Amino acid sequence: MKNISLEKIAFYTSLILSLSLCLLLFLESLIFQNISLIGILIIFTISFLLSFFLFLNAIRLFIYDKIKVIYKTIHNLKPNQSNSQSNKINLSGDILKNANDEVLGWAKERREEIDKLKTMANYRKEFLGNVSHELKTPIFNIQGYILTLLDGGLEDSTINKQYLMKAERSIERLIAIVEDLEEISKLESQNFKLSISRFDIIDLTQDVIEFLEIKANNRNIELLIDKNFASYIFVEADKEKIRQVLINLIENSIKYGNEQGYTKIRFFDMHDNILVEIKDNGLGIEEKHIPRIFERFYRAEKSRSREQGGSGLGLAIVKHIIEAHYQVINVKSLVNEGTTFTFTLKKATK
Repeated sequence: MKNISLEKIAFYTSLILSLSLCLLLFLESLIFQNISLIGILIIFTISFLLSFFLFLNAIRLFIYDKIKVIYKTIHNLKPNQSNSQSNKINLSGDILKNANDEVLGWAKERREEIDKLKTMANYRKEFLGNVSHELKTPIFNIQGYILTLLDGGLEDSTINKQYLMKAERSIERLIAIVEDLEEISKLESQNFKLSISRFDIIDLTQDVIEFLEIKANNRNIELLIDKNFASYIFVEADKEKIRQVLINLIENSIKYGNEQGYTKIRFFDMHDNILVEIKDNGLGIEEKHIPRIFERFYRAEKSRSREQGGSGLGLAIVKHIIEAHYQVINVKSLVNEGTTFTFTLKKATK
Protein backbone atom coordinates (compact mmCIF):
# COMPACT_ATOMS: atom_id res chain seq x y z
CA MET A 1 0.00 0.00 0.00
CA LYS A 2 2.95 2.32 0.54
CA ASN A 3 3.63 2.40 -3.20
CA ILE A 4 0.10 3.58 -4.03
CA SER A 5 -0.04 7.36 -4.31
CA LEU A 6 -2.84 9.44 -2.83
CA GLU A 7 -3.90 10.74 -6.24
CA LYS A 8 -4.35 7.17 -7.52
CA ILE A 9 -6.52 6.30 -4.50
CA ALA A 10 -8.62 9.41 -5.09
CA PHE A 11 -8.93 8.66 -8.79
CA TYR A 12 -10.06 5.07 -8.32
CA THR A 13 -12.42 6.12 -5.50
CA SER A 14 -13.94 8.67 -7.87
CA LEU A 15 -14.32 6.08 -10.59
CA ILE A 16 -15.94 3.49 -8.27
CA LEU A 17 -18.32 6.07 -6.80
CA SER A 18 -19.34 7.31 -10.26
CA LEU A 19 -20.05 3.78 -11.46
CA SER A 20 -21.97 3.01 -8.26
CA LEU A 21 -24.16 6.07 -8.67
CA CYS A 22 -24.79 5.27 -12.32
CA LEU A 23 -25.75 1.71 -11.32
CA LEU A 24 -28.07 3.10 -8.63
CA LEU A 25 -29.71 5.32 -11.22
CA PHE A 26 -30.23 2.35 -13.53
CA LEU A 27 -31.70 0.15 -10.75
CA GLU A 28 -34.06 2.88 -9.62
CA SER A 29 -35.28 3.34 -13.18
CA LEU A 30 -36.06 -0.39 -13.29
CA ILE A 31 -37.77 -0.54 -9.90
CA PHE A 32 -39.65 2.72 -10.17
CA GLN A 33 -40.89 2.88 -13.72
CA ASN A 34 -42.68 6.14 -13.00
CA ILE A 35 -39.59 8.00 -11.75
CA SER A 36 -39.72 11.57 -12.95
CA LEU A 37 -37.25 13.11 -15.38
CA ILE A 38 -36.33 15.67 -12.72
CA GLY A 39 -35.42 12.86 -10.32
CA ILE A 40 -33.16 11.26 -12.89
CA LEU A 41 -31.48 14.60 -13.60
CA ILE A 42 -30.93 15.23 -9.87
CA ILE A 43 -29.25 11.84 -9.36
CA PHE A 44 -27.13 12.30 -12.49
CA THR A 45 -26.10 15.82 -11.42
CA ILE A 46 -25.07 14.63 -7.95
CA SER A 47 -23.03 11.82 -9.51
CA PHE A 48 -21.30 14.21 -11.90
CA LEU A 49 -20.51 16.83 -9.25
CA LEU A 50 -19.10 14.25 -6.82
CA SER A 51 -16.94 12.73 -9.57
CA PHE A 52 -15.69 16.16 -10.63
CA PHE A 53 -14.96 17.12 -7.02
CA LEU A 54 -12.92 13.97 -6.43
CA PHE A 55 -11.05 14.51 -9.71
CA LEU A 56 -10.06 18.02 -8.60
CA ASN A 57 -9.10 16.60 -5.23
CA ALA A 58 -6.82 14.07 -6.96
CA ILE A 59 -5.04 16.90 -8.77
CA ARG A 60 -4.72 18.81 -5.49
CA LEU A 61 -3.19 15.75 -3.82
CA PHE A 62 -0.74 15.34 -6.72
CA ILE A 63 0.49 18.90 -6.23
CA TYR A 64 0.41 18.45 -2.45
CA ASP A 65 2.72 15.41 -2.72
CA LYS A 66 5.25 17.45 -4.70
CA ILE A 67 5.17 20.27 -2.15
CA LYS A 68 5.43 17.79 0.74
CA VAL A 69 8.59 16.28 -0.78
CA ILE A 70 10.12 19.73 -1.08
CA TYR A 71 9.14 20.61 2.50
CA LYS A 72 10.62 17.39 3.95
CA THR A 73 13.82 17.89 1.98
CA ILE A 74 14.25 21.44 3.29
CA HIS A 75 13.26 20.42 6.83
CA ASN A 76 15.82 17.60 6.94
CA LEU A 77 18.68 19.75 5.73
CA LYS A 78 21.39 20.23 8.34
CA PRO A 79 23.88 22.70 6.93
CA ASN A 80 27.18 23.35 8.65
CA GLN A 81 27.33 26.32 10.98
CA SER A 82 29.82 27.91 8.60
CA ASN A 83 27.22 28.09 5.82
CA SER A 84 25.78 31.51 5.33
CA GLN A 85 22.10 32.37 5.15
CA SER A 86 22.50 33.12 1.44
CA ASN A 87 23.74 29.57 0.82
CA LYS A 88 20.60 28.21 2.52
CA ILE A 89 18.43 30.37 0.31
CA ASN A 90 20.32 29.30 -2.82
CA LEU A 91 20.00 25.64 -1.85
CA SER A 92 16.27 26.00 -1.26
CA GLY A 93 15.95 27.82 -4.56
CA ASP A 94 17.75 24.99 -6.36
CA ILE A 95 15.37 22.44 -4.84
CA LEU A 96 12.35 24.47 -5.92
CA LYS A 97 13.82 24.93 -9.39
CA ASN A 98 14.45 21.19 -9.76
CA ALA A 99 10.90 20.42 -8.70
CA ASN A 100 9.56 23.00 -11.14
CA ASP A 101 11.73 21.58 -13.94
CA GLU A 102 10.38 18.11 -13.17
CA VAL A 103 6.78 19.26 -13.48
CA LEU A 104 7.53 21.24 -16.66
CA GLY A 105 9.34 18.23 -18.13
CA TRP A 106 6.37 16.01 -17.40
CA ALA A 107 4.01 18.52 -19.04
CA LYS A 108 6.27 18.81 -22.09
CA GLU A 109 6.36 15.03 -22.56
CA ARG A 110 2.57 14.82 -22.41
CA ARG A 111 2.25 17.71 -24.87
CA GLU A 112 4.67 16.03 -27.30
CA GLU A 113 2.71 12.78 -27.06
CA ILE A 114 -0.52 14.61 -27.87
CA ASP A 115 1.10 16.42 -30.83
CA LYS A 116 2.45 13.11 -32.14
CA LEU A 117 -0.99 11.48 -31.90
CA LYS A 118 -2.55 14.44 -33.71
CA THR A 119 0.05 14.21 -36.49
CA MET A 120 -0.53 10.48 -36.88
CA ALA A 121 -4.29 11.02 -37.00
CA ASN A 122 -3.89 13.68 -39.70
CA TYR A 123 -1.61 11.41 -41.76
CA ARG A 124 -4.07 8.53 -41.41
CA LYS A 125 -6.95 10.75 -42.51
CA GLU A 126 -4.96 12.08 -45.46
CA PHE A 127 -3.86 8.56 -46.44
CA LEU A 128 -7.43 7.23 -46.47
CA GLY A 129 -8.52 10.21 -48.54
CA ASN A 130 -5.70 9.61 -51.02
CA VAL A 131 -6.49 5.89 -51.29
CA SER A 132 -10.12 6.70 -52.00
CA HIS A 133 -9.19 9.27 -54.64
CA GLU A 134 -6.58 7.07 -56.34
CA LEU A 135 -9.03 4.16 -56.62
CA LYS A 136 -12.02 6.26 -57.68
CA THR A 137 -10.22 7.98 -60.56
CA PRO A 138 -9.57 4.89 -62.74
CA ILE A 139 -12.92 3.33 -61.76
CA PHE A 140 -14.87 6.42 -62.85
CA ASN A 141 -12.83 6.58 -66.06
CA ILE A 142 -13.66 2.96 -66.87
CA GLN A 143 -17.32 3.59 -66.10
CA GLY A 144 -17.36 6.60 -68.43
CA TYR A 145 -15.77 4.70 -71.31
CA ILE A 146 -18.16 1.76 -70.94
CA LEU A 147 -21.25 3.98 -70.77
CA THR A 148 -20.13 5.81 -73.91
CA LEU A 149 -19.71 2.52 -75.74
CA LEU A 150 -23.09 1.26 -74.54
CA ASP A 151 -24.76 4.48 -75.71
CA GLY A 152 -23.81 3.73 -79.31
CA GLY A 153 -20.09 4.22 -79.36
CA LEU A 154 -19.52 0.49 -79.75
CA GLU A 155 -20.80 0.64 -83.34
CA ASP A 156 -18.72 3.73 -84.11
CA SER A 157 -15.41 2.47 -85.48
CA THR A 158 -13.77 5.87 -84.99
CA ILE A 159 -14.02 5.74 -81.19
CA ASN A 160 -14.75 2.17 -80.04
CA LYS A 161 -11.16 0.95 -80.19
CA GLN A 162 -9.86 4.22 -78.74
CA TYR A 163 -12.20 4.02 -75.73
CA LEU A 164 -11.45 0.35 -75.16
CA MET A 165 -7.71 1.14 -75.07
CA LYS A 166 -8.32 3.96 -72.58
CA ALA A 167 -10.38 1.62 -70.41
CA GLU A 168 -7.55 -0.91 -70.56
CA ARG A 169 -5.03 1.69 -69.35
CA SER A 170 -7.31 2.63 -66.44
CA ILE A 171 -7.66 -1.05 -65.52
CA GLU A 172 -3.86 -1.45 -65.61
CA ARG A 173 -3.49 1.54 -63.30
CA LEU A 174 -6.09 0.11 -60.92
CA ILE A 175 -4.26 -3.23 -60.88
CA ALA A 176 -0.95 -1.45 -60.21
CA ILE A 177 -2.43 0.38 -57.21
CA VAL A 178 -3.85 -2.84 -55.74
CA GLU A 179 -0.59 -4.74 -56.30
CA ASP A 180 1.49 -1.98 -54.71
CA LEU A 181 -0.86 -1.79 -51.72
CA GLU A 182 -0.47 -5.54 -51.34
CA GLU A 183 3.31 -5.18 -51.59
CA ILE A 184 3.43 -2.54 -48.84
CA SER A 185 1.19 -4.72 -46.68
CA LYS A 186 3.65 -7.60 -47.07
CA LEU A 187 6.64 -5.38 -46.29
CA GLU A 188 4.97 -4.13 -43.10
CA SER A 189 3.93 -7.62 -42.02
CA GLN A 190 5.74 -9.19 -39.07
CA ASN A 191 6.10 -12.38 -41.12
CA PHE A 192 8.01 -10.63 -43.92
CA LYS A 193 11.53 -11.97 -44.45
CA LEU A 194 14.21 -10.98 -46.93
CA SER A 195 15.88 -13.58 -49.13
CA ILE A 196 19.50 -12.49 -48.75
CA SER A 197 22.03 -13.56 -51.38
CA ARG A 198 25.36 -12.44 -52.81
CA PHE A 199 25.12 -10.79 -56.24
CA ASP A 200 26.74 -8.22 -58.52
CA ILE A 201 24.88 -4.92 -58.19
CA ILE A 202 26.36 -3.62 -61.46
CA ASP A 203 25.06 -6.62 -63.40
CA LEU A 204 21.61 -6.21 -61.84
CA THR A 205 21.56 -2.50 -62.71
CA GLN A 206 22.44 -3.30 -66.32
CA ASP A 207 19.47 -5.71 -66.48
CA VAL A 208 17.14 -3.00 -65.15
CA ILE A 209 18.43 -0.45 -67.68
CA GLU A 210 17.76 -2.87 -70.54
CA PHE A 211 14.26 -3.49 -69.14
CA LEU A 212 13.47 0.25 -69.05
CA GLU A 213 15.30 1.18 -72.25
CA ILE A 214 12.15 1.46 -74.39
CA LYS A 215 10.46 3.80 -71.88
CA ALA A 216 13.59 5.95 -71.77
CA ASN A 217 13.85 6.06 -75.58
CA ASN A 218 10.22 7.16 -75.85
CA ARG A 219 11.17 10.30 -73.91
CA ASN A 220 14.64 10.66 -75.46
CA ILE A 221 16.30 10.13 -72.09
CA GLU A 222 19.70 8.46 -71.97
CA LEU A 223 20.36 5.86 -69.26
CA LEU A 224 24.01 5.74 -68.20
CA ILE A 225 26.16 3.70 -65.84
CA ASP A 226 29.15 5.81 -64.81
CA LYS A 227 32.42 3.91 -65.16
CA ASN A 228 33.86 4.88 -61.78
CA PHE A 229 34.10 1.32 -60.44
CA ALA A 230 35.65 -2.07 -61.00
CA SER A 231 34.04 -4.54 -63.40
CA TYR A 232 31.87 -5.92 -60.61
CA ILE A 233 30.71 -5.02 -57.09
CA PHE A 234 29.14 -7.70 -54.93
CA VAL A 235 26.58 -6.92 -52.25
CA GLU A 236 24.53 -8.96 -49.79
CA ALA A 237 20.81 -8.22 -50.14
CA ASP A 238 17.49 -9.52 -51.43
CA LYS A 239 18.18 -9.43 -55.17
CA GLU A 240 14.57 -9.25 -56.37
CA LYS A 241 13.67 -6.54 -53.86
CA ILE A 242 16.68 -4.46 -54.89
CA ARG A 243 15.68 -4.99 -58.52
CA GLN A 244 12.32 -3.46 -57.59
CA VAL A 245 14.09 -0.52 -55.90
CA LEU A 246 16.17 0.17 -59.02
CA ILE A 247 13.14 -0.12 -61.33
CA ASN A 248 11.05 2.25 -59.21
CA LEU A 249 13.79 4.88 -58.88
CA ILE A 250 14.97 4.80 -62.50
CA GLU A 251 11.39 4.70 -63.83
CA ASN A 252 10.53 7.66 -61.59
CA SER A 253 13.53 9.50 -63.02
CA ILE A 254 12.34 8.79 -66.57
CA LYS A 255 8.80 10.03 -65.83
CA TYR A 256 9.94 13.37 -64.45
CA GLY A 257 13.04 13.82 -66.56
CA ASN A 258 13.47 16.37 -69.34
CA GLU A 259 13.44 15.15 -72.91
CA GLN A 260 16.97 14.94 -74.30
CA GLY A 261 18.07 14.52 -70.69
CA TYR A 262 19.82 11.73 -68.84
CA THR A 263 19.63 9.42 -65.84
CA LYS A 264 23.03 8.42 -64.48
CA ILE A 265 23.75 5.57 -62.04
CA ARG A 266 26.98 5.57 -60.05
CA PHE A 267 28.45 3.39 -57.30
CA PHE A 268 30.77 4.31 -54.43
CA ASP A 269 32.73 2.01 -52.14
CA MET A 270 32.14 2.98 -48.50
CA HIS A 271 34.20 0.18 -46.93
CA ASP A 272 31.37 -1.75 -45.24
CA ASN A 273 28.66 -0.57 -47.63
CA ILE A 274 28.13 0.30 -51.27
CA LEU A 275 26.45 3.63 -52.04
CA VAL A 276 24.19 3.61 -55.12
CA GLU A 277 23.44 7.01 -56.68
CA ILE A 278 20.70 7.65 -59.26
CA LYS A 279 20.93 11.18 -60.64
CA ASP A 280 18.95 13.01 -63.35
CA ASN A 281 18.72 16.50 -64.80
CA GLY A 282 14.92 16.56 -64.77
CA LEU A 283 12.23 18.80 -63.33
CA GLY A 284 13.33 18.50 -59.71
CA ILE A 285 11.30 18.67 -56.49
CA GLU A 286 10.51 21.72 -54.39
CA GLU A 287 12.25 21.67 -51.01
CA LYS A 288 8.96 21.79 -49.07
CA HIS A 289 7.91 18.44 -50.56
CA ILE A 290 11.13 16.51 -49.88
CA PRO A 291 10.40 15.52 -46.22
CA ARG A 292 7.19 13.78 -47.35
CA ILE A 293 8.30 12.37 -50.70
CA PHE A 294 8.44 8.78 -49.37
CA GLU A 295 4.91 8.83 -47.94
CA ARG A 296 2.25 6.61 -49.50
CA PHE A 297 0.26 8.40 -52.24
CA TYR A 298 2.05 11.70 -51.58
CA ARG A 299 2.54 13.61 -54.82
CA ALA A 300 4.59 16.79 -55.06
CA GLU A 301 2.53 18.02 -58.02
CA LYS A 302 -0.69 16.01 -58.10
CA SER A 303 -1.94 16.92 -61.56
CA ARG A 304 1.41 16.31 -63.24
CA SER A 305 1.97 13.09 -61.29
CA ARG A 306 -1.37 11.56 -62.26
CA GLU A 307 -0.78 12.43 -65.91
CA GLN A 308 2.39 10.35 -65.71
CA GLY A 309 0.46 7.39 -64.27
CA GLY A 310 1.75 5.08 -61.57
CA SER A 311 0.23 4.08 -58.27
CA GLY A 312 1.73 6.82 -56.09
CA LEU A 313 3.31 4.09 -53.94
CA GLY A 314 6.63 3.52 -55.71
CA LEU A 315 8.85 5.60 -53.43
CA ALA A 316 7.09 4.34 -50.30
CA ILE A 317 7.87 0.76 -51.39
CA VAL A 318 11.50 1.72 -52.06
CA LYS A 319 11.89 3.16 -48.55
CA HIS A 320 10.33 0.08 -46.94
CA ILE A 321 12.68 -2.26 -48.83
CA ILE A 322 15.85 -0.30 -48.02
CA GLU A 323 14.93 0.04 -44.34
CA ALA A 324 14.13 -3.69 -44.20
CA HIS A 325 17.82 -4.19 -45.10
CA TYR A 326 18.77 -1.85 -42.20
CA GLN A 327 20.17 0.61 -44.74
CA VAL A 328 19.36 4.25 -45.56
CA ILE A 329 17.95 6.15 -48.52
CA ASN A 330 18.18 9.91 -49.11
CA VAL A 331 17.10 12.42 -51.72
CA LYS A 332 18.26 15.88 -52.69
CA SER A 333 16.76 17.99 -55.44
CA LEU A 334 16.65 21.42 -57.04
CA VAL A 335 13.77 22.65 -59.18
CA ASN A 336 14.66 22.64 -62.91
CA GLU A 337 18.08 21.15 -62.15
CA GLY A 338 17.32 17.57 -61.23
CA THR A 339 17.03 15.01 -58.46
CA THR A 340 19.50 12.62 -56.86
CA PHE A 341 18.51 9.51 -54.90
CA THR A 342 21.13 7.61 -52.92
CA PHE A 343 20.84 4.40 -50.93
CA THR A 344 23.27 1.99 -49.31
CA LEU A 345 23.66 -1.78 -49.44
CA LYS A 346 25.85 -4.07 -47.39
CA LYS A 347 29.09 -4.90 -49.16
CA ALA A 348 29.60 -8.64 -49.59
CA THR A 349 32.50 -10.22 -47.76
CA LYS A 350 35.02 -12.01 -49.93
